[in-house]
Amino acid sequence: MHATSNPKAPPMTEEEFARARQIYFERCAGCHGVLRKGATGKPLTPDITVEKGTEYLKVFIGYGSPAGMPNWLTSGEFDEKTVDLMARYIQQDPPTPPEFSLEDMEKSRKEYVPVAERVKKKMNNYNIENIFSVTLRDAGEVALIDGDTKQIINIVKTGYAVHISRMGAKGRYLYVIGRDARLNLIDLWMEKPDNVAEIKVGLEARSVETSKFKGWEDKVAVAGTYWPPQFVLMDGDTLKPRKIVSTRGMTVDNEYHPEPRVAAIVSSHEKPEFLVNAKETGKIWMVDYTDLTNLKAKQLDAAKFLHDGGFDSTRRYFLTAANSSNKVAVVDTKEDKMAALIDVGKIPHPGRGANFKDPKYGPVWATSGLGDESIAVIGTDPKKHKDNAWKVVRSLKGQGGGSLFIKTHPKSSNLWVDTALNPDAKVSQSVAVFDIKDLSKPPQVIDIAACAGLKDDGAKRVVQPEYNKAGDEVWFSVWSAKDKESAIVVVDDKTRTCKATIKDAKLITPTGKFNVFNTQHDVY
Repeated sequence: MHATSNPKAPPMTEEEFARARQIYFERCAGCHGVLRKGATGKPLTPDITVEKGTEYLKVFIGYGSPAGMPNWLTSGEFDEKTVDLMARYIQQDPPTPPEFSLEDMEKSRKEYVPVAERVKKKMNNYNIENIFSVTLRDAGEVALIDGDTKQIINIVKTGYAVHISRMGAKGRYLYVIGRDARLNLIDLWMEKPDNVAEIKVGLEARSVETSKFKGWEDKVAVAGTYWPPQFVLMDGDTLKPRKIVSTRGMTVDNEYHPEPRVAAIVSSHEKPEFLVNAKETGKIWMVDYTDLTNLKAKQLDAAKFLHDGGFDSTRRYFLTAANSSNKVAVVDTKEDKMAALIDVGKIPHPGRGANFKDPKYGPVWATSGLGDESIAVIGTDPKKHKDNAWKVVRSLKGQGGGSLFIKTHPKSSNLWVDTALNPDAKVSQSVAVFDIKDLSKPPQVIDIAACAGLKDDGAKRVVQPEYNKAGDEVWFSVWSAKDKESAIVVVDDKTRTCKATIKDAKLITPTGKFNVFNTQHDVY
């Protein structure tokens, strides 16, 4: 689609429209939606954007907001011409992409190394449990980095802007999915770990997971797409697609929604089930994967718009952000029912959250947010700390809005919070770290970007703390534009000092990092 039905929309050439559509997919669709109806970000439909006008939109795109809208111009990601292009594009009618069938998926599937020809045992000397899978966002690759030596093992070609890396339950296969819905299966047993299979499951995606219940380890894989709004169940070792389930339907407010994108997916430890977040409907699907022919699925009403989340320390309860509702939904995976809906700060964005023992309130889980500086600490022990369970027992004050990830480790007394999307460079290039033993103290702010010692003037956004297996190091990405130098900074968790910097010309726009052991065992 190029021609707009709205005569008030500013003119665009076909070439401009095609370029803007690609930029929108790469940078904007994740928050605002393929059909631009909004979710984490505001709706950008023409009835709103045309009224705002090009000049207003240019300011917002260029300078961002403290509520998590990136400052595309001042960060160096966009130039003024690109800002003008995107301001005009979002006043056009949004193009509707095509559907994607089981047949389309199967046609795209490749087995580079068939199961029968794969190695029978580990063929390398790497400490696999301490390997990090690092997203190289704009390169369409992941870097596999040895957590012990800090050396790059391999740069593996994947989909564009890998959103997550998930480890199989058995600790051999790594599943990575790009925003372009390309799913790659990487075998860590190979002499040089690399792709053994891949499939394209749609046009835009964010999530993948494998079966973890005892007796079903890695037999079934599931991937969820933003477009089309659906999820697909596959064979875990070949990625052969078996069953597609559409998420289109009624919202928790009893209104039909045409684009309920699939956000977080986790694998239950209590039952042979996947928990699948349908973002726009605000519903959590409990999907029984024991019989894909006669599939059984139950839907729980949570709140809009469901995003990311993780388990509590017992791995019984799934806590997930409903970010536009400013709530955290809690699912009891043993009973398959909602345990609570908790009011938190503005636009919660936990990643998988952070579990620790609060010195006063017992076991808790925490989330930071895009919309404000608050960090919600939620009690998670309904047995021994019943009075605190499913309540915000503390609200900590971080550096500001624009936080994407929060992290700690069972062996650490630190709680790390990034603010990667804050428009203030001083804030986005540093992190706040709280002392779990005394949460009444303000956090220490550490300039991680300065530790990287980068030569150029890139954005240097510091994003996603991730621990090594031992819990004595925490890794940060220092993320600049694809034509600027980026790095990974390793911090000594005990001393909170910079320990190592990993630089390489191949480390293009590093963002998410996933430690094999912690990802495999849901340690966060």
